[in-house]
Amino acid sequence: MPCSPPSDPCASSTVSLRGRTSAAVAIVLGTLMLPMLSAATVLAAGPVSVAPVAEKLIDAVVNISTSQTIKGSEGVPLPRVPKGSPFEEFFDDFFNKKGSSDDRKASSLGSGFVIDAKEGIIVTNNHVIDGADEIIANFNDGTKLKAELIGKDAKADLAVLRVKPAKKPLVAVPFGSSTKLKTGDWVMAIGNPFGLGGSVTLGIISAKQRDINSGPYDEFLQTDAAINKGNSGGPLFNMDGEVIGINTAIISPSGGSIGIGFAVPSDSAVVVIDQLRKYGEARRGWLGVKIRSVSDDMVDALGLKEPTGAMIESVTANGPAAKGGMQDGDVILKFDGRDIASVRALTRAVAQTPVEKTVDVDVLRKAQPKKLQIAVGRLVEEEKPSKDAKKDQLDNAPGKSDKKSEVKPLLDQTFLGLKLAPLDDALRTKFAIDAKVKGVLVLEVDPQSAAAQKGVRVGDVIVEAAQDPVSAVADVGTSIDKVKKAGRRAILLRLEDGRGDLRFVAVPLS
Repeated sequence: MPCSPPSDPCASSTVSLRGRTSAAVAIVLGTLMLPMLSAATVLAAGPVSVAPVAEKLIDAVVNISTSQTIKGSEGVPLPRVPKGSPFEEFFDDFFNKKGSSDDRKASSLGSGFVIDAKEGIIVTNNHVIDGADEIIANFNDGTKLKAELIGKDAKADLAVLRVKPAKKPLVAVPFGSSTKLKTGDWVMAIGNPFGLGGSVTLGIISAKQRDINSGPYDEFLQTDAAINKGNSGGPLFNMDGEVIGINTAIISPSGGSIGIGFAVPSDSAVVVIDQLRKYGEARRGWLGVKIRSVSDDMVDALGLKEPTGAMIESVTANGPAAKGGMQDGDVILKFDGRDIASVRALTRAVAQTPVEKTVDVDVLRKAQPKKLQIAVGRLVEEEKPSKDAKKDQLDNAPGKSDKKSEVKPLLDQTFLGLKLAPLDDALRTKFAIDAKVKGVLVLEVDPQSAAAQKGVRVGDVIVEAAQDPVSAVADVGTSIDKVKKAGRRAILLRLEDGRGDLRFVAVPLS
């Protein structure tokens, strides 16, 4: 029996609509339930296993054990016992009639991996083997081989070892590209955490080019794959079984993994490893410049659109940059085809460049682009200045001279809140300015001026203004006018102090 008379069109329509809605809901639910069931099935089975990849790689990963002789401390006094005491013989035997404790053996554990099966070449961290008297490579099958140190580099924290393969051939792993790696990509670490033996952990790349202040060339890969003590020197693999990093450091208040580990990227490690195999040491490129970052307040003064590149504060005489035509004040924007976004980027690029290679360098000079060709030299470590040298520098710093001496400068004028004067013998003596320095001296600084906020100090010498040499006070005014006409809001000053240190500052014009 119909629920309403057929003559009622509204009722009939309502019944029809409800029927269609129920059918539509059933269809929609049916289509939704299928993928839900499928996902549940996948979750029940678990994610795709990495066992096939790990199985192929684990035999190439070794545990590194080292031993080192630690000298006993000297000068420890013997206990005093009465002559003829029954304890006299005991103390003589215990201390072996020495005034110090005996030498002792210290051991450490780390990881490494084979990169050349035929030659028996193993890579690990420098800190794993540093100072070791004996190095043993322990393989996954239980084989133990004595390792010879071929070369090491503390700055990159890398070391290369060699073992003589036993009758059974070694398994080696290839390097992959860390540059192509993206944040979020899956990675796998294999190593020797806490001396437990070969262990596999899985994670992702959390970040790239991390600077953790461990050295001048930091550009670590960051991963959340569990890395613990003993993993140092072990490989970080991509899912193709290629080494894309060398596990080196962790951040952990407890000593265990908290998901923040760091690995040396393969693309920079390979350069050092090849040099260690060939020369037994790292041979880094050298440009011969003193550089600084481009700050936000320098952008307009340099004619840039954003704070990028590396600015040359000074060029070493007869160095590679000088021979290639580079000048003080140039901003390096590209080096050997690589974009230079910061000082650290340039430092890494130069260090990784083969010695004597001629490279193209794009610079900005006085707001104009210029291309240079420079033959890269070899970096030689400089000795740190002695304490006496540092003391001499401090003693000769501005303000150490007799402030009571009367100096009457000639033609002094004020620009940018700075009272300037031409250098003469009296001023050079008072502020310990070398006779070779050319420019105008800063006599007074208005503490409320923009120049004061930028760090301009009494005793500084302005040697350049807007990258033009300064020989008279009027030159500063001329440069200011030139900058204003160019529509810039700041002027770039190059300053030199009594210690001979040069620096650039961008001073706003208003």
